Amino acid sequence: MLLQDNDKISTLNYNELSEIFFSGCKEEQKIGVESEKLLIYKDSQKAVKYEDVVKILDCFDKNIWQKVYEEDNLMGLKSSFGVISLEPGSQVELSLFPFKDIKTISDKLNEFYNNLSDYAENVNAMVSDTGIQPVSTFDNIDVIPKKRYEYMTKYLPTKELTPFVMMRETAGIQANFDYKNEQDAVRKLSLALKMSPIISAIYANSPVRDSKLTGYKSFRANSWLNVDEDRCGYISRKLFEKNQDFTFNNYVDILLNVPMIFIQRGNTYFGCSQTFKEFMENGYNGLKAEISDWYNHISLYFPDVRLKSYVEIRNHDAQNSQMTMSVPAFWKGIMYSESAIEECEKILSKYSYEDFIKLRKESPIKAIEAKIGFHKVIDLVKEMFEISYSSLKQNNEDEKKYLEPVFEYINNKRVPADNIIDEYNIICNNNKKL
Repeated sequence: MLLQDNDKISTLNYNELSEIFFSGCKEEQKIGVESEKLLIYKDSQKAVKYEDVVKILDCFDKNIWQKVYEEDNLMGLKSSFGVISLEPGSQVELSLFPFKDIKTISDKLNEFYNNLSDYAENVNAMVSDTGIQPVSTFDNIDVIPKKRYEYMTKYLPTKELTPFVMMRETAGIQANFDYKNEQDAVRKLSLALKMSPIISAIYANSPVRDSKLTGYKSFRANSWLNVDEDRCGYISRKLFEKNQDFTFNNYVDILLNVPMIFIQRGNTYFGCSQTFKEFMENGYNGLKAEISDWYNHISLYFPDVRLKSYVEIRNHDAQNSQMTMSVPAFWKGIMYSESAIEECEKILSKYSYEDFIKLRKESPIKAIEAKIGFHKVIDLVKEMFEISYSSLKQNNEDEKKYLEPVFEYINNKRVPADNIIDEYNIICNNNKKL
């Protein structure tokens, strides 16, 4: 039984907590994309410092982009079609508002990439197309002056030894999708969670860290395994069972028992590691739980696929522009097609929860060479991309073209990381000869 107005600290009730998820129920079928980019200096390949990233942001057209500050520090830009924000290690992220068609998303992203590349020249920098900083490690990358990240920096090391790899070194791609009702939301959440380590394998693009091969095809994906098990991973075993007995209220219950990181009141922050349930029941230093606290708490929950008022599919390494556009295109072909969902569910029905747990740990190392059960991931990737291609072809003749760069990798049984590894080995061999 959740908290009531009269005899408890909090005035929030269960319906208010689940309302954010019910409010997402709609007939629309739009796509949101969030694309992070790493900036590196041309001469050293080291991470670009915050003060130089500020200079880059200052170049964006002021008739389109309005500056966003926290106190006196520039934190990003906003426009009528999206937001540019800075991640903890000065990664630059474009979050587009939802659009119906992939072409519009492609046009907006390419314009952003081109501008970012041009403006980076002003500080002798360039945009990296990889998922992790190639040279600078977290101990050489300052956290930007944002309170949210200050408190994450204090809290996360109490849970794992190396959470700062994810925070400061990595960049990824996220695609967001609408759902019609609670059942549709849970179904998409479940399917995307199962598919996540399979699809992230073909996008593995972060094998080099600290100027060395790591032994991983996606060290970025591996870094998420070392952040905080309370707020990362597979959410619930129920989502992997054949007869899914999972609801929005189940998701609320899980979030209620996740420790908080901070409480925000205006520009003032308070570190707090109580669970949200404890905060509601007991308050904290005279503070009572408010709905804004709940929204903030949801945003600090980091599973591979996340539920808000839409489904967020999060686990892809950053890519070049062509591969980036294949991410929302692929998932659109699956998430907005009943037949595609059914086909993928059928393919994955033979695997257990334990199979997916094992794959989530193996996929960052071996990528498409990994196995789930007795099956190779590359074979599942091929099947799923063919399903998406067929779905896109039926609904829009043009959008299937965005999958072509991925099919080139699939047909050659390679991932983007393999190109980086080849280049690294050539450079090393040439240096030995010298």
